[in-house]
Amino acid sequence: MKTSRSLLFSSLLLLPACALARQGTNEPLDAAVIRSLQPGKTTAREVVERLGAPTEVVQLGRRTAYRYDASATKSTALILLLVNFANQDTRTDRLWVFFDENNLLTHHGAWYGTHRPQYAMPWEDVHEAEDNAEADAERPGVVQ
Repeated sequence: MKTSRSLLFSSLLLLPACALARQGTNEPLDAAVIRSLQPGKTTAREVVERLGAPTEVVQLGRRTAYRYDASATKSTALILLLVNFANQDTRTDRLWVFFDENNLLTHHGAWYGTHRPQYAMPWEDVHEAEDNAEADAERPGVVQ
């Protein structure tokens, strides 16, 4: 009886399997908050109050730039006896805000992508325009 259980258990280990995983870093950037930033009026302090601490601060002579990041990853794996297939799709939101020597916002640039990662196998294209358009439609306020 013990041998048959061991045989059953070991045979289960050899069966094919699938795995899905998700991982994220920081909250996705809020497009409405970013649109509220006004060059020449918004201060560095107000940016931090609205968006939190930046991921990176870069000193540009007497000027400063703040970088904000968020990322989302979706991973898929097909586990077979001798061959395994896996894919990982990571997308990011990124914002750069630039300040003059008086800590007033001069300009900013943003990219939104954390809503776009997909579960897919390695032979699938995760960068199809229609998939991105569908994902963009589900994230309000984002224009790519």
